[in-house]
Amino acid sequence: MASSEDVNVRICGQEIIKYDLEIKALIQDIIDCPGPLSALTELNSQVKEKLNQLRLRIQDLEQMAQEQDTEPTRLSILAETESQRRQMLSNQTAWRKANLACKLAIDNTEKDELLHVGESLGTRQRKVTKESLVESSSSITESLMSISRMMSEQVKQSEDAIGTLATSSRTVQETNEEFKNMTGTIHLGRKLILKYNRRELTDKLLIFLALALFFATVLYILKKRLIPFI
Repeated sequence: MASSEDVNVRICGQEIIKYDLEIKALIQDIIDCPGPLSALTELNSQVKEKLNQLRLRIQDLEQMAQEQDTEPTRLSILAETESQRRQMLSNQTAWRKANLACKLAIDNTEKDELLHVGESLGTRQRKVTKESLVESSSSITESLMSISRMMSEQVKQSEDAIGTLATSSRTVQETNEEFKNMTGTIHLGRKLILKYNRRELTDKLLIFLALALFFATVLYILKKRLIPFI
C-alpha cells in the first residue's frame, strides 16, 4: 500500500513539474509575442488552463501528504507542496509582468504602425497631389494646344473667307465694269438708232417732197397740154 502511494506521489510530482515547465515556456512566449492582442489573449488562455491544472495537482499532492502513515514522509511531501505552491505564485508574478511588457510592446508597435501609416498616407497624398498637378498641367496644356489649333483653323478659315471676298469683289468690279461698258454700248446704240431714225424720217420727207414735186410737175404738164385754154 505504501509503495502504491509513493508511486502516486511521484506521478503527481512529475505532473506538477511538467505543468510548471509548460507555464514557464508559455510565459516566455508571451514575452516574445509581437502581437496582435488576439495572439496574446490565446497565450493567456493557455496559461490560465495550465495554472488551474497545476493548482489542482498541488492540492492533490497536499492531500496525499495528509494521508501518509509516517510523519517524516508527510512533512517531506508538505514541504514539496509548499515549494511548488511558491513556484506557482512566482510563475503568476512572472506571467503578470510578461503581460504588461507584451502589452506595452504591442502598444508601441501599433503606435509605430499608425505613425508609419500616417507618413505613408501623407507621402501617398503628396504623391497623388503631385500626380494631380501633373495631370492638371497636362490637361491645361492639351486644352491650350486644342484652343491654339482651333484658333489656327479659325484664322485659316478667315483667310479663306477674305480670299473668297476679295475674289468676289474683283468679280463684282469686273462685272460692274462690264455693265458700264454695256451701258455705254447701249447708249451708243440708242444714239445711232435715234440718228438712223431721224435720217429715215428725213429721207421719207425728202421722198415725199420729191414725189409731191413730181406729181405737181406731171399735173402741170398735163394741165398745159390737155387744157391749153385754161
